[in-house]
Amino acid sequence: MVCALPFSSVHSRICGQCMKKTPPFSKVITYGLYDGALSEAINQLKFHGIKRLSKPLGSLLLSCELPLTDGIIPVPLTTRGLRERGFNQSLLISRVISGKTEIPLFMDILMKKKETPPQIGLTAKQRLVNLKNAFEVKGDVKDLRLLLVDDVMTTGATVTECSKALLKAGAKDVTVLTLARAGVL
Repeated sequence: MVCALPFSSVHSRICGQCMKKTPPFSKVITYGLYDGALSEAINQLKFHGIKRLSKPLGSLLLSCELPLTDGIIPVPLTTRGLRERGFNQSLLISRVISGKTEIPLFMDILMKKKETPPQIGLTAKQRLVNLKNAFEVKGDVKDLRLLLVDDVMTTGATVTECSKALLKAGAKDVTVLTLARAGVL
């Protein structure tokens, strides 16, 4: 109900991690599991530059029940990461959602200020340490309910750090929206 981690029992509501430490975001809404055709489509977009996939992938998120929100914020890349990849997949997906819902897109408010090694292959603890203080807010988010958009959530380290920065800057609430939820490492 909070972090969107799949449960093995229909009677479960909150995972052990969220019980031990409440995350800064209010909840995670995810379209599906990071598996099969969905993971393949995300990987084609993200790692092979098939940008035209952002429209159908973004449209999948429109079938989710979105909360009342004042703005959409894509998870940012560093300037170097953006230069290397050539685009931000979270921004492309966010544009689709914003365009169809008319929710404002705030693409230059949350910035990734710290170059960090890729998260792939790191444990949950290493991911959190890797991203500590990596994000900063460069705009006014005071009292706003925000929808933070990312492609995949694994351990939640990225969206946790982004949410912390947004809440510290005065955001009222952060809900995370992802295409896919991967199992925890």
